[in-house]
Amino acid sequence: MIDKNKLKEEFGKHGGVLKTAELKSLGLTGRQLKKLVEEGEVSKIKHGYYVLADEVNPEEVIIARLFPNAILFLESALLHYHYTDRIPTAWQIAVDRNSEKSQYAIEYPLLELFYQEPKFLGIGVTTFEVEGVEIRIFDRDRTICDILRYEKKLEKEVFTNAVMRYIKDPKKNVRHLVEYAEALNITKKMQSQIGKWL
Repeated sequence: MIDKNKLKEEFGKHGGVLKTAELKSLGLTGRQLKKLVEEGEVSKIKHGYYVLADEVNPEEVIIARLFPNAILFLESALLHYHYTDRIPTAWQIAVDRNSEKSQYAIEYPLLELFYQEPKFLGIGVTTFEVEGVEIRIFDRDRTICDILRYEKKLEKEVFTNAVMRYIKDPKKNVRHLVEYAEALNITKKMQSQIGKWL
């Protein structure tokens, strides 16, 4: 059986989530893995994905490991950029509308999915790291375009706060904002809602 410290170290290297194949490459057999689950050492979070039972992992890391192509979106992105203080009830992620929907059926973390056309998923994507795991997110300028597109889904206060904080943000890139608004067909809305402040 694998040494517990070695196992913990391997989970740590991958943001707390390991795939079945990664566990097997450590020398664990299917039977040994099943035993670890039965003994409560390891928990299965989705078919083929495991976490250490007694570890609390950042939820965005779990999402990035389970769905490497998903992108943090809307209020989840607003929170990351400090454009809102409100924590969404579920992680809002943008995913390819052609992807297999059943794969997102997980109990934890809670997800709110936004199915996007593939051509929109490449606009304004950036990454940040948590515990060595790369997490995809739309940049601040694309995020502002998204709240303009989904304004009806947001509380007025969240929307207004986000716009005001963006306007004051020295890291904003107005050129990107204009480019993204054009690509997403919301130029008029962007100009009327934000243009006067820039």
